[in-house]
Amino acid sequence: MLDKAAHILECFTPDVESYRLSELARCTGLPKPTVHRLTADLVRLGWVERSGTRYRLGAKLFELGSRVPRRRDLREVALPFLQDLFEATRETVHLGVREGLEVVYLERIHGHDALRLPSRIGGSLPLSCTAVGKALLAFSGAELTEELLSRPLPSLTPRSLTDPALVRAALEKTQVAGLAYEEEEAVEGVSCIAAPVFAGGVTVAALSVAVPRERFSAARLAPAVRTAAIGLSRVLREGRRTEDGARFG
Repeated sequence: MLDKAAHILECFTPDVESYRLSELARCTGLPKPTVHRLTADLVRLGWVERSGTRYRLGAKLFELGSRVPRRRDLREVALPFLQDLFEATRETVHLGVREGLEVVYLERIHGHDALRLPSRIGGSLPLSCTAVGKALLAFSGAELTEELLSRPLPSLTPRSLTDPALVRAALEKTQVAGLAYEEEEAVEGVSCIAAPVFAGGVTVAALSVAVPRERFSAARLAPAVRTAAIGLSRVLREGRRTEDGARFG
């Protein structure tokens, strides 16, 4: 039964945030009476919310996710650096970590432009389609890169890198520069620059800035991104405590 409930929850994505029961039944392949019974239980638990005839993920899931200790601690330690990065650029900034072959976004601070971005807090995107993902991938070892390149590469836009040779070349450039770039590969009209964050010699996260393509300037953004990532890495390396006393590193 838990597997079936999980199938329902996994239907919700940044692109499709609400469903009718019939749509959930089609998405999961489960009988409609089963979906009706399970969604009623999920609503009772607060994991799903009902609005009229439509269902969406509930706030309880966000609350549970925020209790994951290591990620919560990382977000709290990183937040001042994200705020500094936002102040320096006035653009949308992200904090992301790797989960398998995807980026999971722990925090996002919006810039003044209302960019249409696929990233959302708690949401995930393919590593190869984002600057955050490339920054994580480039410094996480050859084995992970080969695992990713052994599979069909996802495409979110016509400019997403689906040729393994192009992804490999992008990662090599990232390793040399210490910065990863993404040009309209996750969403059209937006470019991004990211830098890895290290703790104990391991890549634990990446910070990024996303801007409208026509306003992208590596010369303007790179120093701020690099400075924020180095500062956060230093704090994590020293294992400083967060405000609530939790320790990271």
